[in-house]
Amino acid sequence: MSYCLHSERHLDAGPIYVRENGKLHVVNQGAGNTQNVTPKPRSFRLFSRGFSVELCMNREDDRARRQRTDHFIFTYTKEGNLRYSAKSLFSLVLGYISDNVDHIDSLIGFPEQIAEKLFSAAEARQKFTEPVTGLRALQKFTEAYGNLVLCSLCLRNRYLVISEKLEEIKSFRELTCLDLSCCKLGDEHELLEHLTKEALSSVQRLLLKDNSLSDAGLRRMTAPVRVLKKGLENLLILDLSCNPKITDVGIGYLLSFKKLNCLDISGTGLKDVNAVIKRIQMQIGLVHSKVPLKEFDHSNCKTEGWAEQTVLQWEQAVMEAIKPQENLRSRTAALRFYGKTHRIEEVVKCKLVEAETKASGNLQFYKEKNQNCYLPLKKEVAGSHELKNNKKRALAEQERERTSKQKHLCLAVEDWDLLNTY
Repeated sequence: MSYCLHSERHLDAGPIYVRENGKLHVVNQGAGNTQNVTPKPRSFRLFSRGFSVELCMNREDDRARRQRTDHFIFTYTKEGNLRYSAKSLFSLVLGYISDNVDHIDSLIGFPEQIAEKLFSAAEARQKFTEPVTGLRALQKFTEAYGNLVLCSLCLRNRYLVISEKLEEIKSFRELTCLDLSCCKLGDEHELLEHLTKEALSSVQRLLLKDNSLSDAGLRRMTAPVRVLKKGLENLLILDLSCNPKITDVGIGYLLSFKKLNCLDISGTGLKDVNAVIKRIQMQIGLVHSKVPLKEFDHSNCKTEGWAEQTVLQWEQAVMEAIKPQENLRSRTAALRFYGKTHRIEEVVKCKLVEAETKASGNLQFYKEKNQNCYLPLKKEVAGSHELKNNKKRALAEQERERTSKQKHLCLAVEDWDLLNTY
């Protein structure tokens, strides 16, 4: 702040008083005489009447003043007058921390109610969409609050979001539902390998429809469960439909999921369908359903948690990034002319795949509840011999399964490499 002084005349010293014989006399400076006059009280002035002050705000103060405007809430009264009130200290501190959320060391032990407000404030500022700092901030929340940040994640037909935000997606912990349908991930994708980690051992519903999976991918995905009893051991619902490279051998790897309640293998490359149906029923107790099950209705799967809007922000950012690449018809025509159409193959939509699946047949399985609990007593006595014969057949089939497991479940080099990571 700078000031300027403007004065019309020099500072006047005022009258001079002299005490003589106990009396106060005024000395007249012009004539040099003294007057015996009782002095009148005079108001004290620090500055003369011509003094003025001019305030000049520099640019730095102007910027600070602009930044401080968010400390107030502006409203209008009924008369149309502008009224402002200061924000609470909690709101000011929350805004400051959310602006610097990537510098937080840890949130473990922090109250969940305040953490949710802090997450929403950082989300409104789009802090989690930033490349490096966003990942660091998101990891602090997922480490401390787990499934509160996100309990269900739906990435159906969003391969671009997975490729751009793979590390952020891998930071989510304790998910119970994960939908990766129609993403064409393949057997070697990093996200499929992450499914076997301990961070996603809580997944109960996994939808991998139309992901170009084969028997090798299923072998890698089930290796921790088959050998170490870790990984996706709590899986209840599994959708592997529309993966034509999965054969009868790959179905054998799925028998390690003992807790499965629903399974969908429609549209796979099975050779002996009847043998697979019997095998699934005998090993894990799933019955073939003639009617489509509601558990595989993808309309029920959605993203739920604090980070629901964050996932939408990621999707919007990806869509905005690919907008300039929409006008590629000339390049497409040139590539087709030179016989290079394999680089720009169109992605097969899930609707077409679903139509092919319906045409090929429905192979959905479910676990019956309280089966064979209310049989009549006569039927139990009459069918005792049949039960004994069924037990013998079951033992014989179990021996066959053991021999087949020794052939198919032998650990390969890839299995050992995967198990060495645990």
